[in-house]
Parts: sequence; C-alpha cells; structure tokens
Amino acid sequence: MLMDWWPRDNEEKDHHLWGDEFFGTEPPCTMYEKKPMIDPKTGEPVEGLYTAWITLNNPAQYGSYTTEMIKGVIAGMHKGSMDRDIVAIVFTSVGDRAFCTGGNTKEYAEYYTLRPMEYMQYMDLFSGMIDAILKARKPVICRCNGMRIAGGQEIGQACDFTVAADTATFAQAGTRHGSTPTGGSTNFLTWNLTMEHAMWQATSNEQWSAYKMERLGAITKALPIKKNAKGEWVRDPRVITDNYVENGEIVYGEFKKGAEYKEGQAMLKELQTDWTLLDNYVNEMIWTLNQTTYLCLMTTIESVRMRKKFFWDAEKQYQLYWLAANMNTEAFLGFNAFNVSSQKLIEGRREIDFLEYRRQLAKLTPYPDLVPEVFPKKK
Repeated sequence: MLMDWWPRDNEEKDHHLWGDEFFGTEPPCTMYEKKPMIDPKTGEPVEGLYTAWITLNNPAQYGSYTTEMIKGVIAGMHKGSMDRDIVAIVFTSVGDRAFCTGGNTKEYAEYYTLRPMEYMQYMDLFSGMIDAILKARKPVICRCNGMRIAGGQEIGQACDFTVAADTATFAQAGTRHGSTPTGGSTNFLTWNLTMEHAMWQATSNEQWSAYKMERLGAITKALPIKKNAKGEWVRDPRVITDNYVENGEIVYGEFKKGAEYKEGQAMLKELQTDWTLLDNYVNEMIWTLNQTTYLCLMTTIESVRMRKKFFWDAEKQYQLYWLAANMNTEAFLGFNAFNVSSQKLIEGRREIDFLEYRRQLAKLTPYPDLVPEVFPKKK
C-alpha cells in the first residue's frame, strides 16, 4: 500500500445524525426505502449500489405533508446523503393522483392560524426541508407521480431533476388561499421559466400540464403512465399532444377546453396506471449520472444548485416571520375557508369573496370585523 508506514485510523466513522424514527409505513408518513440501482440495458440490479426512495405517504390528502412528514423528508435526505452505497435519491409520493399539494390545510387552519410563533417554527422546519434537498450529497430526482401544487411545487423544484407522469399538473395556490409562494417558488420559477412565465405561474394559480412544463423547459421529461384495455400507451387525453400550432397559437401541452376536456377527463378515469415508462426513464437517468466520477459530478450539480440557492438563501430567513405574521390575517381567512369547505361545512366556493375583501379594505374595515363580510356562509 502506498505510504503504508504512515500512521492511519481505519475504523469506520458514523456520519448519520438520526436513526429511522422519522420514517413510517402507514399514512400520513414519510417512507424511506433502499432499492437496488438498475442496469437499464438488462433490467438487472447492480451489485452493491442502491438508490434511496423518499416517499410522501398521504394519498388521501393528495400527498400533502404534515409537520411529522417534513421531519421525515429532512431525515431521508440526510440518510440518503450519508449512506455510502446510495448513488441517487428519488423523491416521490404514493398513488397516481398527486406528488404533493403542499402543506396540510387542516393542520394549517385548525392549529397554526392565530398562532404565529408556532407557524414560524413550522416554517423553520419547512425551510430545513428545502435546504435538505438542496444540500443532498447525491443527485435528487423528483419522480413526479401526479399534481405538484403549492408547497409541492416548491419542494419539487428544489430537486435537481423532475421526471413527471404526463397526467401531473403544476401550479401555485398560495395567493388564492391567503398565502404566498415564497417558500421557494418565487426563487426557483424565475430560473426554470422565463420571468414572464414565472410571474404568471406564481400569481395566477393556473394549473399547467406536464407537457407544457416540458415544452417550457421547467421539467426534464413527461411520460405516459396510462394504458387502455388493449394494453396500449395513452397520453393524457385532457391535453393537446397531437398538434403544435393551431391558427398561429402554440397549443402543444395546453389543456383541451369545454366538451373535449370533459371527454378526456372521462376517458382518463377508464385507463389503467402503469409506471414502467416513468421508472425506466428514472433508472436510465441514474445510470447515466453514475457513468461519471462522483466528486466531479457533485461539484457540477452543486455549481448549478448555487443559482437556485442564491435567492432562496437571501430570502428564507425573513420569509419565516412574514408567513408567521400572515397567519393572523389573510392566511387565517384563506386556510379556514378551504378547511371548512373540505369538511362540507359551507356551500359553494372554498375561497373567501375576493372582491368583497377588496371593498372592505377600501372601506377601512378592520380585522376581525371584515371576516364575516368575506367568509363563506355556513350551511
């Protein structure tokens, strides 16, 4: 051995901070699984090398993360970073409806509203979740299995790559429900899209298809996950994918409208889910990333991440306090309107009356007097 006469300590060190106490198997929880790395040419496991799968397990609430699940993601990113035989981290969710729709609105409404100090501490954990993804010591792939909305869009964009089911949709929801997409999206969207597209995505709350996000360069790839009764792959029937331009307008990736959309929605319900194309693509990416030297690969990834982290690091500290303070006003209104609507305690819309809210502000009506003026009426 080279320099074998030098004194050396060869006892293995343990760099893990935690055990498995933050992981679970029953929803709502975060699951951590170690799966073999796959050779995409043979489909066989690669000896001695693995991938870490961090899975949000809360399908009944569309992948929304609870306080305990956030701790699980942080612990999972750290564990995947420190396990020496892990070559990549795959961040995904259970089911074919949603990757993640953000924070748990029931928890927000019933516990965190009107408790700003508590929400500041919650946001400190959320901020730690974004940081944990951005500082992972292995490449992180968001295996986006469905809707990626609000906070789900923020943790998804923190990942290095996104490979999406073509039925996934992407959007913010904050300003409709009394919050702001300042837990990462206002920092990341401006890198992933043009400034104009980022501004509209952040403020309009429009849902965009996976094909549109791929066309705009915001995700790596969109792939079909549905098959018909003949076993044939079917692209999301709600989305235009067979034409690029109509009447001078780019239509590829746009949602169909009216009766065509309803027809596509009905067709989608009849199709069967098959993850083969999506998972094969993820396996091929992991294989490609590992046909490299590790230190050079991670230095390259970290160098790209720096651009995302630049504005995130600049804003994350004071955003904690803004979002906490907002739990006394607009978030109090928005999250509670959504929550009571979800529990069918009110009729009609699940948002406050936005125009009446602006009228009350113009009249100088103070909180809490304006609350009953703008809040949905009880059944």
